[in-house]
Amino acid sequence: MNSEKIEKLKSILKELGINTARELEENVDLQYLYLKNLQKNLKDDELFIKLVILNALVSYQLSSTGELWWKEFSNYWPNKEIKEDIFKEYKDFLLNCKSNRRLLNIKIKRIDKIKPFLENLNIEDIKEYYKNMNIFRNHIANQLKTKKESKTVVFTVKMFGYASRISFNNFISYPMEIEIPKDSRIEKYTKKFTNEDPIKFWKKIGKETNIPPLHIDSILWPVLGKSYEVRERLKKYCKKSDLIFKLVDL
Repeated sequence: MNSEKIEKLKSILKELGINTARELEENVDLQYLYLKNLQKNLKDDELFIKLVILNALVSYQLSSTGELWWKEFSNYWPNKEIKEDIFKEYKDFLLNCKSNRRLLNIKIKRIDKIKPFLENLNIEDIKEYYKNMNIFRNHIANQLKTKKESKTVVFTVKMFGYASRISFNNFISYPMEIEIPKDSRIEKYTKKFTNEDPIKFWKKIGKETNIPPLHIDSILWPVLGKSYEVRERLKKYCKKSDLIFKLVDL
């Protein structure tokens, strides 16, 4: 454990705060921007949020970057006339997409598992879940019979939060209790500071800096992808971009 680096990390995060995390989410994270465009084109918030949940639940073992996957997803639906139920339509998309080609049988089964939960949701239920994202997380995990801290479950909460914020034009911060999604970018970055499990490490950092782990993810994940477009957007839209670059280069 590198105590000196960890203190620098905490100091920078405290200076950034949750407002900078929100700034990054809404202006720098390409995933958020793709969703914003999809919501505008679909003109159906219930359908939009359900599609985002489905897509988030199978966002693992990708054949491309996360950004390209969400771009492909967001570009597909505005030109698609949904003639049957969205679960069949979504499976058709998944089976023919370019950015998510691995473990398709397992992912299709996951869509089937979540169907009873999602098909009964209406827009008022979704609004209540947005106010109570811990409950949303627990219900998703229970429906899938998986751990509530698993990467795809907590990532689904994050994308659900994005989609709800866009649809309802209302920012609600993520709960402190919800873990950071443990993906390759976060795992590699965590090793700069400690060999501890990333989930436990960032939970402690979140409490000490008063930034929920999902918002810490928003500060780190987009820039760790080393995308030129992300870095340019960061310089253009984030007042504390120098601090972000300092953070990722620790």
